Amino acid sequence: MLSVDSHPQLDLRAFETVFPGSLGEQASSDELHGLLSLDGAAPMQSSDEVRLAVRNLLRHGGFKPTGRSKPASEYLLKAATGDKLSTINLAVDVCNAVSLHSGLPISVVDLDVAEAPFRVGLAAEGSTYVFNPSGQSIDIGGLLCLFDSHGPCGNAVKDSQRTKTSPSSRRTLSIIWGTNVLQGRSDEAEAWYHDLLMQHHATVTPCQL
Repeated sequence: MLSVDSHPQLDLRAFETVFPGSLGEQASSDELHGLLSLDGAAPMQSSDEVRLAVRNLLRHGGFKPTGRSKPASEYLLKAATGDKLSTINLAVDVCNAVSLHSGLPISVVDLDVAEAPFRVGLAAEGSTYVFNPSGQSIDIGGLLCLFDSHGPCGNAVKDSQRTKTSPSSRRTLSIIWGTNVLQGRSDEAEAWYHDLLMQHHATVTPCQL
């Protein structure tokens, strides 16, 4: 179960994925590799309208989603311009493909590392966490975040290093940070996300919100 604090714009989708083996043993298909490029055969495309709506969603709590704190979907778009995104592992590759083309930020956390209970809400002023292996931190005050029993562990900008996937991961929790300004987009992104995962023989279970 996942509790979600009241928010006037949030149109969140969340689901658990169980892979048939550890991520280190799973391979992304050629089709999925192709979707890591802007010219991949995707059923969705991002746009300036989507970018603006997502930024407005993240601004609601006082967070400033600009510069190094821009939404992860914008980072992917920039990284994929003129090139293909690097493959990481099956869970992250599917997440990145859907986020790149839908324009919606997506978090993926390792459910064998993160601990229930889970909640989505605004991070308190002054909150931070480490987001990469080198120990860099991000100020997440006022930003919508996923919390586990130890604190914030994911958001639409940068997920926490503490709960990121690894080659041994087998179960993940995905959060699509959608906005109700973009009617139907969260549903479309989720359906495509589920389809890509099931094509790779993963089992998907929507979260009870």
